[in-house]
Amino acid sequence: MNELSEPQLAGEEKSDPTTGTGPAAPHVDSVQRFSKGGLTAIEHTPVKEFPIKLIVNGRELATLIASPHNLRFLVAGFLRLQGFVKSVEDFQMLAVCEDMSVANVQIAHELPEHLTPVLTSGCGTGITFTLPETPKRGDKAAIDRVFPPADVFALMEELAGRTEQYKAHGGIHSAAVGMGSSLLLFAEDIGRHNTLDRIAGEALFKGMDLYGTMLAVSGRVSSEMASKAVMLGIALIASRTSPTDMAVRICASAGITLLGYVRRDAFNVYCHPELLAL
Repeated sequence: MNELSEPQLAGEEKSDPTTGTGPAAPHVDSVQRFSKGGLTAIEHTPVKEFPIKLIVNGRELATLIASPHNLRFLVAGFLRLQGFVKSVEDFQMLAVCEDMSVANVQIAHELPEHLTPVLTSGCGTGITFTLPETPKRGDKAAIDRVFPPADVFALMEELAGRTEQYKAHGGIHSAAVGMGSSLLLFAEDIGRHNTLDRIAGEALFKGMDLYGTMLAVSGRVSSEMASKAVMLGIALIASRTSPTDMAVRICASAGITLLGYVRRDAFNVYCHPELLAL
Protein backbone atom coordinates (compact mmCIF):
# COMPACT_ATOMS: atom_id res chain seq x y z
CA MET A 1 0.00 0.00 0.00
CA ASN A 2 1.32 3.43 -0.93
CA GLU A 3 0.36 6.61 0.80
CA LEU A 4 1.06 9.96 -0.74
CA SER A 5 2.57 12.67 1.38
CA GLU A 6 1.78 16.17 0.30
CA PRO A 7 1.04 17.04 3.17
CA GLN A 8 -0.16 13.56 4.32
CA LEU A 9 0.05 12.18 0.80
CA ALA A 10 3.07 10.34 -0.56
CA GLY A 11 4.50 7.15 -1.94
CA GLU A 12 5.98 5.22 -4.80
CA GLU A 13 4.21 2.66 -6.93
CA LYS A 14 5.51 -0.73 -7.99
CA SER A 15 7.21 -0.47 -11.32
CA ASP A 16 7.57 -2.67 -14.32
CA PRO A 17 11.29 -3.51 -14.50
CA THR A 18 11.18 -3.09 -18.28
CA THR A 19 9.40 0.25 -18.43
CA GLY A 20 9.47 1.67 -14.89
CA THR A 21 5.73 2.31 -15.02
CA GLY A 22 3.21 0.20 -13.14
CA PRO A 23 3.07 -3.56 -12.60
CA ALA A 24 4.61 -5.82 -15.21
CA ALA A 25 2.44 -6.71 -18.18
CA PRO A 26 1.53 -10.38 -18.71
CA HIS A 27 3.80 -12.20 -21.11
CA VAL A 28 2.33 -12.84 -24.53
CA ASP A 29 3.75 -16.09 -25.89
CA SER A 30 2.97 -15.54 -29.52
CA VAL A 31 1.58 -12.71 -31.60
CA GLN A 32 1.18 -13.38 -35.26
CA ARG A 33 0.72 -10.85 -38.04
CA PHE A 34 -1.14 -11.63 -41.23
CA SER A 35 0.53 -10.07 -44.23
CA LYS A 36 0.83 -10.97 -47.90
CA GLY A 37 -1.28 -14.08 -47.48
CA GLY A 38 0.53 -15.62 -44.52
CA LEU A 39 1.15 -15.44 -40.74
CA THR A 40 4.46 -14.36 -39.25
CA ALA A 41 5.44 -14.37 -35.56
CA ILE A 42 6.23 -10.89 -34.22
CA GLU A 43 7.08 -9.32 -30.87
CA HIS A 44 4.38 -7.07 -29.46
CA THR A 45 3.37 -6.39 -25.85
CA PRO A 46 -0.25 -5.20 -25.53
CA VAL A 47 -0.88 -1.96 -23.70
CA LYS A 48 -1.57 -2.38 -19.98
CA GLU A 49 -5.10 -2.00 -18.62
CA PHE A 50 -5.60 -1.70 -14.86
CA PRO A 51 -8.91 -1.53 -12.94
CA ILE A 52 -8.73 0.37 -9.67
CA LYS A 53 -11.61 0.45 -7.19
CA LEU A 54 -12.02 3.93 -5.69
CA ILE A 55 -13.21 4.06 -2.08
CA VAL A 56 -13.86 7.52 -0.64
CA ASN A 57 -14.72 8.06 3.03
CA GLY A 58 -15.48 4.35 3.30
CA ARG A 59 -17.87 4.42 0.35
CA GLU A 60 -17.19 2.59 -2.90
CA LEU A 61 -17.50 5.33 -5.50
CA ALA A 62 -16.41 3.82 -8.82
CA THR A 63 -13.98 1.50 -10.55
CA LEU A 64 -11.63 3.37 -12.85
CA ILE A 65 -10.10 1.58 -15.83
CA ALA A 66 -6.75 3.13 -16.56
CA SER A 67 -3.08 2.71 -17.32
CA PRO A 68 -1.21 1.56 -14.20
CA HIS A 69 1.34 4.37 -13.75
CA ASN A 70 1.08 7.39 -11.40
CA LEU A 71 -2.33 6.34 -10.09
CA ARG A 72 -2.21 8.99 -7.34
CA PHE A 73 -2.48 11.72 -9.99
CA LEU A 74 -5.39 9.93 -11.65
CA VAL A 75 -7.34 9.46 -8.40
CA ALA A 76 -6.74 12.99 -7.14
CA GLY A 77 -7.58 14.54 -10.49
CA PHE A 78 -10.76 12.50 -10.86
CA LEU A 79 -11.98 13.66 -7.44
CA ARG A 80 -10.99 17.25 -8.22
CA LEU A 81 -12.83 17.39 -11.51
CA GLN A 82 -15.91 15.80 -9.95
CA GLY A 83 -15.92 18.73 -7.52
CA PHE A 84 -15.26 16.60 -4.42
CA VAL A 85 -11.92 18.30 -3.57
CA LYS A 86 -10.45 21.69 -4.38
CA SER A 87 -7.00 21.62 -2.78
CA VAL A 88 -4.38 19.21 -1.45
CA GLU A 89 -5.55 20.13 2.05
CA ASP A 90 -8.90 18.46 1.33
CA PHE A 91 -7.14 15.06 1.33
CA GLN A 92 -6.71 13.48 4.74
CA MET A 93 -5.42 10.23 3.22
CA LEU A 94 -4.75 8.89 -0.24
CA ALA A 95 -3.47 5.31 -0.37
CA VAL A 96 -3.09 3.14 -3.47
CA CYS A 97 -2.77 -0.62 -3.02
CA GLU A 98 -1.95 -2.13 -6.40
CA ASP A 99 -1.98 -5.72 -5.13
CA MET A 100 -5.66 -5.26 -4.22
CA SER A 101 -6.43 -2.83 -7.08
CA VAL A 102 -7.85 -0.36 -4.56
CA ALA A 103 -7.43 3.36 -3.91
CA ASN A 104 -8.57 4.31 -0.41
CA VAL A 105 -9.18 8.02 0.08
CA GLN A 106 -10.32 10.08 3.02
CA ILE A 107 -11.39 13.64 2.27
CA ALA A 108 -12.40 16.47 4.57
CA HIS A 109 -15.91 16.86 3.19
CA GLU A 110 -18.75 14.37 2.99
CA LEU A 111 -19.77 13.05 -0.39
CA PRO A 112 -23.26 13.96 -1.60
CA GLU A 113 -25.78 11.41 -0.38
CA HIS A 114 -27.21 10.80 -3.83
CA LEU A 115 -24.87 10.52 -6.81
CA THR A 116 -26.10 9.79 -10.31
CA PRO A 117 -23.40 8.20 -12.49
CA VAL A 118 -23.27 9.23 -16.13
CA LEU A 119 -21.58 6.88 -18.60
CA THR A 120 -19.55 9.03 -20.97
CA SER A 121 -18.11 8.50 -24.43
CA GLY A 122 -14.61 7.91 -23.06
CA CYS A 123 -12.64 4.84 -24.10
CA GLY A 124 -13.98 1.81 -22.31
CA THR A 125 -16.92 4.00 -21.23
CA GLY A 126 -15.92 6.64 -18.70
CA ILE A 127 -17.96 7.70 -15.69
CA THR A 128 -18.76 11.07 -14.22
CA PHE A 129 -21.12 12.33 -11.52
CA THR A 130 -21.16 15.93 -12.70
CA LEU A 131 -21.72 16.74 -16.36
CA PRO A 132 -22.96 20.34 -16.45
CA GLU A 133 -24.14 21.75 -19.74
CA THR A 134 -22.39 25.04 -18.98
CA PRO A 135 -19.60 24.43 -16.44
CA LYS A 136 -18.14 27.42 -14.64
CA ARG A 137 -14.59 28.76 -14.81
CA GLY A 138 -14.83 30.23 -11.33
CA ASP A 139 -14.11 33.81 -10.33
CA LYS A 140 -11.06 34.35 -12.56
CA ALA A 141 -10.76 37.43 -14.72
CA ALA A 142 -11.34 37.17 -18.45
CA ILE A 143 -8.44 35.76 -20.47
CA ASP A 144 -6.47 38.69 -21.89
CA ARG A 145 -3.91 36.89 -24.06
CA VAL A 146 -3.89 35.59 -27.61
CA PHE A 147 -2.24 32.47 -28.98
CA PRO A 148 -0.03 32.45 -32.10
CA PRO A 149 -0.75 29.47 -34.36
CA ALA A 150 2.97 28.66 -34.16
CA ASP A 151 2.57 27.92 -30.44
CA VAL A 152 -0.34 25.57 -31.18
CA PHE A 153 1.68 23.66 -33.77
CA ALA A 154 4.70 23.51 -31.43
CA LEU A 155 2.63 22.08 -28.56
CA MET A 156 1.03 19.47 -30.81
CA GLU A 157 4.45 18.48 -32.15
CA GLU A 158 5.86 18.12 -28.64
CA LEU A 159 2.81 16.06 -27.63
CA ALA A 160 3.47 13.69 -30.51
CA GLY A 161 7.15 13.48 -29.61
CA ARG A 162 6.47 12.39 -26.02
CA THR A 163 4.08 9.52 -26.71
CA GLU A 164 6.50 6.79 -25.63
CA GLN A 165 3.86 4.25 -24.60
CA TYR A 166 1.92 4.75 -27.82
CA LYS A 167 5.05 4.15 -29.86
CA ALA A 168 5.84 1.00 -27.85
CA HIS A 169 2.37 -0.55 -27.56
CA GLY A 170 -0.27 1.53 -29.40
CA GLY A 171 -3.72 2.03 -27.88
CA ILE A 172 -2.74 5.02 -25.72
CA HIS A 173 -4.14 8.56 -25.60
CA SER A 174 -2.11 11.58 -24.59
CA ALA A 175 -2.63 15.17 -23.48
CA ALA A 176 -0.37 18.11 -22.71
CA VAL A 177 -0.81 21.55 -21.20
CA GLY A 178 1.45 24.37 -22.32
CA MET A 179 1.98 28.10 -22.34
CA GLY A 180 3.83 29.81 -25.14
CA SER A 181 6.60 27.49 -26.25
CA SER A 182 6.77 25.67 -22.89
CA LEU A 183 5.13 22.33 -22.15
CA LEU A 184 4.00 22.34 -18.51
CA LEU A 185 2.38 18.92 -17.96
CA PHE A 186 1.99 15.73 -19.99
CA ALA A 187 -0.06 12.56 -19.45
CA GLU A 188 -0.68 9.26 -21.22
CA ASP A 189 -3.47 6.76 -20.52
CA ILE A 190 -5.66 4.20 -22.25
CA GLY A 191 -8.62 6.56 -21.64
CA ARG A 192 -8.90 10.03 -23.14
CA HIS A 193 -10.73 11.35 -20.10
CA ASN A 194 -8.10 9.87 -17.77
CA THR A 195 -5.37 12.01 -19.33
CA LEU A 196 -7.14 15.16 -18.13
CA ASP A 197 -7.73 13.68 -14.67
CA ARG A 198 -4.02 12.92 -14.45
CA ILE A 199 -3.09 16.47 -15.46
CA ALA A 200 -5.58 17.89 -12.94
CA GLY A 201 -4.16 15.73 -10.16
CA GLU A 202 -0.53 16.50 -10.92
CA ALA A 203 -1.27 20.22 -11.14
CA LEU A 204 -3.06 20.03 -7.78
CA PHE A 205 -0.10 18.33 -6.05
CA LYS A 206 2.41 20.74 -7.61
CA GLY A 207 0.36 23.87 -6.90
CA MET A 208 0.16 24.80 -10.59
CA ASP A 209 -2.56 27.15 -11.83
CA LEU A 210 -3.55 26.13 -15.36
CA TYR A 211 -5.78 29.14 -15.98
CA GLY A 212 -5.26 30.59 -19.46
CA THR A 213 -3.14 27.71 -20.78
CA MET A 214 -3.42 25.62 -23.95
CA LEU A 215 -4.48 21.98 -23.92
CA ALA A 216 -3.39 19.62 -26.71
CA VAL A 217 -5.02 16.17 -26.98
CA SER A 218 -4.47 13.23 -29.28
CA GLY A 219 -8.11 12.12 -29.51
CA ARG A 220 -11.66 13.34 -29.89
CA VAL A 221 -12.85 16.25 -27.71
CA SER A 222 -16.07 15.10 -26.02
CA SER A 223 -18.44 17.08 -23.79
CA GLU A 224 -16.78 15.58 -20.71
CA MET A 225 -13.32 16.63 -21.92
CA ALA A 226 -14.59 20.14 -22.64
CA SER A 227 -16.26 20.40 -19.21
CA LYS A 228 -13.07 19.32 -17.45
CA ALA A 229 -11.06 21.83 -19.46
CA VAL A 230 -13.43 24.60 -18.37
CA MET A 231 -12.98 23.62 -14.72
CA LEU A 232 -9.20 23.79 -15.13
CA GLY A 233 -9.36 27.24 -16.71
CA ILE A 234 -8.04 26.11 -20.09
CA ALA A 235 -8.22 28.86 -22.72
CA LEU A 236 -7.59 26.87 -25.90
CA ILE A 237 -8.07 23.20 -26.81
CA ALA A 238 -6.32 21.69 -29.83
CA SER A 239 -7.01 18.16 -31.09
CA ARG A 240 -5.68 16.02 -33.90
CA THR A 241 -9.24 14.86 -34.54
CA SER A 242 -12.78 16.20 -34.12
CA PRO A 243 -14.83 17.68 -31.28
CA THR A 244 -18.42 16.60 -30.68
CA ASP A 245 -21.28 19.05 -31.11
CA MET A 246 -21.80 19.22 -27.33
CA ALA A 247 -18.12 20.00 -26.83
CA VAL A 248 -18.41 22.86 -29.33
CA ARG A 249 -21.40 24.29 -27.43
CA ILE A 250 -19.62 24.04 -24.08
CA CYS A 251 -16.48 25.71 -25.39
CA ALA A 252 -18.48 28.43 -27.16
CA SER A 253 -20.35 29.22 -23.94
CA ALA A 254 -17.21 29.15 -21.78
CA GLY A 255 -15.08 31.31 -24.08
CA ILE A 256 -12.62 28.52 -25.04
CA THR A 257 -11.04 28.51 -28.49
CA LEU A 258 -11.59 25.01 -29.88
CA LEU A 259 -9.39 23.68 -32.67
CA GLY A 260 -9.68 20.36 -34.47
CA TYR A 261 -7.80 18.39 -37.12
CA VAL A 262 -4.54 20.15 -36.25
CA ARG A 263 -1.88 19.32 -38.81
CA ARG A 264 1.56 20.76 -39.52
CA ASP A 265 0.29 24.09 -40.87
CA ALA A 266 -3.53 23.94 -40.66
CA PHE A 267 -6.47 23.44 -38.30
CA ASN A 268 -10.24 23.91 -38.05
CA VAL A 269 -11.54 26.63 -35.73
CA TYR A 270 -14.89 25.71 -34.15
CA CYS A 271 -15.36 28.70 -31.86
CA HIS A 272 -13.70 31.88 -30.52
CA PRO A 273 -11.10 32.64 -33.22
CA GLU A 274 -10.50 36.00 -31.50
CA LEU A 275 -8.04 34.31 -29.11
CA LEU A 276 -5.77 33.46 -32.05
CA ALA A 277 -3.02 35.93 -32.98
CA LEU A 278 -3.72 35.97 -36.71
